[in-house]
Amino acid sequence: MRRILMSGIAAVALAGFASANPAILAAQEVAEPAPLAELVEKVDIPYEQFTLDNGLTVLVHTDRKAPIVGVTTYYRVGSKHEPRGRTGFAHLFEHLMFGGSENVENFDIPLEAAGSTTTNGSTSFDRTNYVQTVPTGALDLALMMESDRMGYLLGAISQEKLDKQRGVVQNEKRQGDNQPYGLTFYAILEGLFPVGHPYRHSTIGSMADLDAASLTDVRNWFIDNYAPNNVILSLTGDIDAETARPMVERWFGAIPSGPEVPEVEAEPTTLAAEKSRVMVDQVPQARIYRVWTGPALTHPDAEPLRLGMSVLGGLASSRLDNVLVRDEQLATGVAAYSYQSEQVAILAAQMDVKPGVDQAVAEARLDEVIAEMIANGPDADELARAATSLVSSEIDALERVGGFGGKGSTLAEGLLYTGDPAVYKTQLATIAATTPARVTEAMQRWMTRPVYRLAIVPGERTESGATMGGWGDEATTPAPEPDAKEPIEITRTGPPRELPTPEPVGPLTFPEVERAELGNGIEVVLARRTAVPKAVISMQFDAGYAADGAARAGTQSLMMDLLEEGTETRSAVAIAEEQERLGASISTGSSLDTSSVTMNALTANLAPSLALMADIVRNPAFADNEVQRVRDQRLAAIAQQLSSPGGLASRTLRPLVFGENHPYGSVGGLGTVPVVEAIGPDTLAREHDRWIRPENAAIYVVGDVTMDKLKPLLEASFGDWQGTGEPAPAKTLDTATPPAETRLVVIDRPNSPQSVIYAGRILPLTGPTPGLEALDLANEVLGNGFLSRLNMIIREEKGWSYGARSGIDSPDGPRLFTVSTAVQSDRTADSVELILQTAREFAEGSRSVDATEFNRVTDGNIRGLPNRFETNRQVLGAIAENDDLGRPDDYYVTLPETYRAIDAAAIDAAARDYLGPENLTIVVVGDRREIDAQLERLDLPTTYLDVDTGVSNAD
Repeated sequence: MRRILMSGIAAVALAGFASANPAILAAQEVAEPAPLAELVEKVDIPYEQFTLDNGLTVLVHTDRKAPIVGVTTYYRVGSKHEPRGRTGFAHLFEHLMFGGSENVENFDIPLEAAGSTTTNGSTSFDRTNYVQTVPTGALDLALMMESDRMGYLLGAISQEKLDKQRGVVQNEKRQGDNQPYGLTFYAILEGLFPVGHPYRHSTIGSMADLDAASLTDVRNWFIDNYAPNNVILSLTGDIDAETARPMVERWFGAIPSGPEVPEVEAEPTTLAAEKSRVMVDQVPQARIYRVWTGPALTHPDAEPLRLGMSVLGGLASSRLDNVLVRDEQLATGVAAYSYQSEQVAILAAQMDVKPGVDQAVAEARLDEVIAEMIANGPDADELARAATSLVSSEIDALERVGGFGGKGSTLAEGLLYTGDPAVYKTQLATIAATTPARVTEAMQRWMTRPVYRLAIVPGERTESGATMGGWGDEATTPAPEPDAKEPIEITRTGPPRELPTPEPVGPLTFPEVERAELGNGIEVVLARRTAVPKAVISMQFDAGYAADGAARAGTQSLMMDLLEEGTETRSAVAIAEEQERLGASISTGSSLDTSSVTMNALTANLAPSLALMADIVRNPAFADNEVQRVRDQRLAAIAQQLSSPGGLASRTLRPLVFGENHPYGSVGGLGTVPVVEAIGPDTLAREHDRWIRPENAAIYVVGDVTMDKLKPLLEASFGDWQGTGEPAPAKTLDTATPPAETRLVVIDRPNSPQSVIYAGRILPLTGPTPGLEALDLANEVLGNGFLSRLNMIIREEKGWSYGARSGIDSPDGPRLFTVSTAVQSDRTADSVELILQTAREFAEGSRSVDATEFNRVTDGNIRGLPNRFETNRQVLGAIAENDDLGRPDDYYVTLPETYRAIDAAAIDAAARDYLGPENLTIVVVGDRREIDAQLERLDLPTTYLDVDTGVSNAD
């Protein structure tokens, strides 16, 4: 559930920065952080509200920045409303809502063809929501479809649909359970809440209860809960109330009211005494939890607790980070948070114990840090940093009109939980008055009660997620009988209604791209956007983990990680604290071909934020103690990746397909244990000098700033940075690769309820290659999207998986075609056969692109283009990709014309040339006891890899 709360507190002045570079110092002195009160004033979502006679409540917010409308629908029912024996039903019903209604055969097909994005739904303890963002001209269609499933669903729900979605949901559960620590949330709920408490069972439910769900349950759930008087409809974007009201009345007005969803008694619980539980799981290191219940969202302590938990373990400079990770190095990762639901919160602190550290010692220190925080609370500076960071993140949310977490959700959740769509303003004012003493009082009130102690420790998993997540009395009460599938007469319940035809869309408006050059030759690319008072700045270097090759795998990304861990004049803690004071977020990292430092900053604080970013880029210290700490964290991350089925598959595929000698043939950015263990400060300093240089850099900026203001700030921070004048080392991307062949590679992962399938082949395409739009569209038909063939067959028709997809990357060198899915273990071989068959039918022409698919991927993409550039980060990614692929700045403006010129024959030809099943290396990670006999019948050359999950890179 997205939080509706935003945080504010009295502003603090930024202490002067020290720097060895006079230019950076000058930039730092340009401005102090803007007062937080000024930032809070910018958080505003004006709205109008009206209610239909049937009780449907409608919220309308106007935002004309793009010709799109967010349609957000909240139903006042969630998993806490489920009766015993039917856990998971609210979520299962959410899936059924996408299967079509009496006048709509499939909910996704018309919407995607009309250009909708983020067409989705979700279920929490407290509510169920459905979201789509559509072109303005498709709003009538979206409203008709939402109203049709709200009012006229029962005549379209069959036993077949229920069984298929039951299978999908059960595979969603298996997929989550199959992850390392995947059973943790079940254990937390079981430890905190007594049997029968509405928050005791998980939203995904138990396998037995999902098996028992019947058509009668579906009908009753719909009748009892899905009436308009239990619904909030939020319309946000290119719309106003005067226009919206007649449209809403037309489509929803005739739907009758129904029963009110009953209130649920669900008070926070206090344990009678401390409780402890140890779970054994296939994990590489122990993870420790300390957990309490907390108050309702509207309780006066809710926001002080949120701030307190942020100071404890949410900030990068948190107490737990500073003590357990940085100073004493007892943990490789920590966190603390308030997981807020409507009627209760879960207050949790967690720690991943560093390998080799005595778990008892680490746990004792964790308890001491928590106890000190509870006893004495935060200081004023910690509280200010937490508040500034939260306000900055809430301003980010204003970029999106719809979808999960957009302005439509903010308004709807405010009304649903508090009766006030604008409650965020009230909460901002409340938090602005929060003092350290108030936080301390709240933490003492709630966190001095008996604690629940949970430890997840390494070993062979002894518990099954299939039996977890239910009501809690399964040990003494028989499980419900499976669905008897009794026949029910299905009849139409409403009148025939025609789907409206979406109106044409206008030309795409893409921000104008400006280009400049700093005095030292660094290119600056700017797209101005004024929707929010922020800017995203990304300094990108032609490097990436392809710069390592297999022999040095992990070096580049470890060097990039260390940039934030101290400069010549700033410690890691100082860097974290300054970001928090400024409301900035700086991240470093590497992709296949690019290393980057990216900052999301408030434009009011842009000068000091850029000064901090420049110090991180230019003056890393690579201090011995920080290198040792981050190296240990990286080794733990590798172990975590190797304990994950998806991580094992992804590390294995590229070395097999590209070979160890190719720059793309490494296990990925995390690297291998022997390489990482050998990296020291000198290695990292040399790596920085080789690749992180002005002659190898470009700066991309998108946000509320002009070039006239931006360029002097960049000159002050980066303009005097002088390189060697020589180009960066070359990556030999034309290195020969192994001969391609169809083969099966199997990795044993015992006790896995699913198998991960990850297949790939190198395409005869390299780097910037114009004219590949037909291939992109063919890939959408095959596997890139919810309505793609692979997903519809394996997930929707068979119910064997939560999802399947195909992809084609766009690197500087050879392109890789991949197919991936996670399927229930007993369908592993069947799924491999279906993948090969589906690709073969498309490539050989026995199943060419049909008219519906063609319309969806051409006209649907054209109509949906404005949705793809709603945020600053989306625009920045598009501009950088254009540069990487040699496209003109107006590429997306002309893309509709390009799509219209592509016919079905061109899509079929692209499938024939590039998307066939031949020469695929197919990696399967699963329980060999369950899958070996299946895979033998595929009659493919097979290699079995034994993986030492502590060290091996799976080759």
